[in-house]
Order: sequence, then C-alpha cells, then structure tokens
Amino acid sequence: QVQLVESGGGSVQAGGTLRLSCPGSGDTFSRYCLAWFRQAPGEEREGVATIASDGSSTYADSVKGRFTISRDNAKNIPYLQMNSLKPEDTAMYYCAADVYRVSRCGSRSYLYNVWGQGTQVTVSS
Repeated sequence: QVQLVESGGGSVQAGGTLRLSCPGSGDTFSRYCLAWFRQAPGEEREGVATIASDGSSTYADSVKGRFTISRDNAKNIPYLQMNSLKPEDTAMYYCAADVYRVSRCGSRSYLYNVWGQGTQVTVSS
C-alpha cells in the first residue's frame, strides 16, 4: 500500500522559492506516475506537474519555467521546486500517485488513486 506525506509548504513573499517533497511509504512507487496538484479556495483542483517513471515530465502553462518536478526513486521521494512564486500560486498543494500507469501520465485528478494530505503554500505580494 502506497502512502504519501507532503512537506515543505509555508509562507513566502512574491519572487521567493519553496521546495515541496512527498516521501512515500509502504511500497515502492518508483515505477508509477507521480504528480503535484493544487487547489485554491473556491477553485477546482488543478494539475501542476507530472513525472513518469523514466523522468519525463509535463507542466501546466501557468508554472512552466518556474516550477520543476523531480523524483528520487532510490528514496521514494518526488519533489516540486517552486521558483519565482506569485500570489496566484497560493493554494493547498497535493502529491499523488497513479499506481496503474508508468508513462504518459495524465494531469486530471481523477486518474490518481493515492493522495497525500496536502501542504499549504501562501505567497504574499
């Protein structure tokens, strides 16, 4: 059974950086699609970035060039490096795993079947 626990959220000023991590436990997920999502109050959950087992990644247009997703398969940890943060990046951030897919990772939340509890990111102007 895969379990995920996010950490690394916090409050920063615009232009700042944060690095989110999501150590997995209970099973190795080195072969699964992993993703980061975010949800602001009153908004739908949106995909931020995905990464396949081979390291190939995709990004939402709103974060391209600013965010980087990566994974340490030896440690079962996905990361989300967030640079040049903007107030509109403020949201609860979630990591997720699709244990039925290893490549061509989707960005829709319904595709993911294991979720962390979320970590809050707040960016002030």
